[in-house]
Amino acid sequence: MSEKNHDTMNVEGGAHVKMWTQGVPVENEAKEQLRKTAKMPFIFHHIAVMPDVHVGKGSTIGSVIPTVQAVIPAAVGVDIGCGMIAAKTTLKAADLPDNLSGVRSAIERAVPHGKSPGRRDKGAWGDDPPQNADSAWSKLQEGFKRITDKYPRLEKTNNRAHLGTLGTGNHFVEVCVDEEQSVWFMLHSGSRGVGNAIGTHFIELARQDMQQWMINLPDRDLAYFPEGTQHFDDYVEAVEWAQNFARLNREVMMQNVIAAVRKAIPKPFESHIEAVNCHHNYVSREHHFGRDVLVTRKGAVSARKGELGIIPGSMGARSYIVRGLGNEDSFHSCSHGAGRTMSRTEARKRFTVEEHRAATAGVECRKDKEVIDETPAAYKDIDAVMNAQRDLVEVVHTLKQVVCVKG
Repeated sequence: MSEKNHDTMNVEGGAHVKMWTQGVPVENEAKEQLRKTAKMPFIFHHIAVMPDVHVGKGSTIGSVIPTVQAVIPAAVGVDIGCGMIAAKTTLKAADLPDNLSGVRSAIERAVPHGKSPGRRDKGAWGDDPPQNADSAWSKLQEGFKRITDKYPRLEKTNNRAHLGTLGTGNHFVEVCVDEEQSVWFMLHSGSRGVGNAIGTHFIELARQDMQQWMINLPDRDLAYFPEGTQHFDDYVEAVEWAQNFARLNREVMMQNVIAAVRKAIPKPFESHIEAVNCHHNYVSREHHFGRDVLVTRKGAVSARKGELGIIPGSMGARSYIVRGLGNEDSFHSCSHGAGRTMSRTEARKRFTVEEHRAATAGVECRKDKEVIDETPAAYKDIDAVMNAQRDLVEVVHTLKQVVCVKG
């Protein structure tokens, strides 16, 4: 491809940064965060930055960080394995009821969502998870025991009780309609309470290691584990387990969403046509530019040539099923969404419930002050984001949500 769709930021004393952000705003704080990450001595070749980039913990969300013989736990983050799943159905838009509140209520009953403090967390199953959640947990139990034998504090987390549950924040379940009026189910979630506990625990361990070895960092959240250390091996094992938890979590929820909608509408249908299940907060071993490296995607999706992925918009915007173009400069990656333009606190101050209702017109969803931080205007323009990465992915389907369930 002759057209160059990315810019390069040179970093004195560090790796350069390739940015697919043409036509998309990037905060100065995010650029500074990228500079600090690029100066870490084990960064390989360059950092790739996606158009949804924004400030995160330690490293920017929307970045692809290749490393040699080291891993940064805060770059992976605390929602390890967070990602998307989507399934096309044989339903058409005309098969859906005119009033979608019943469909939304059925999904809300089938999938625990949100959060409440204490033992009776409304976002957990309690003492009686459904059979498919327990079946999925049986695949994870042995690996969890290996981790908790070494780190007993991780045992007292929401693990089994969170498998098959949504969570809060930007996690969602949606019913969408594509350009051919086919109905899709799509959801966004990760490794829930147990993944958060694993991420938090190892981020703190990495900080302690840096202090013990008297290693000065440009940001304490860039604390890392060198390969060959016990903490590196333990972290890689725990991350892989949490990524498996996240994938199964999405599969269980999707099964329960499909079953719930089957009860809510009279027409029989099939699903899982062109199903996609992909992480966007994770680390994997890959081969790039002639070298075996660890690739951390923090708010980025794998986009190998021909690989399907999901790029969601906000509550009132379009989402996309995409096919990767295998762009090596991006380490075969693309954005994981639209990307925030402001913090949740700022969004709550800036927007009103009336503005949120107008922005989500035509979508059966919550329209109260508790979800103002997720209103579409708190996010970048998804069309600009897609245009900025046109050499990373091609659009296969364009989805517009008609139902959105938030925690």
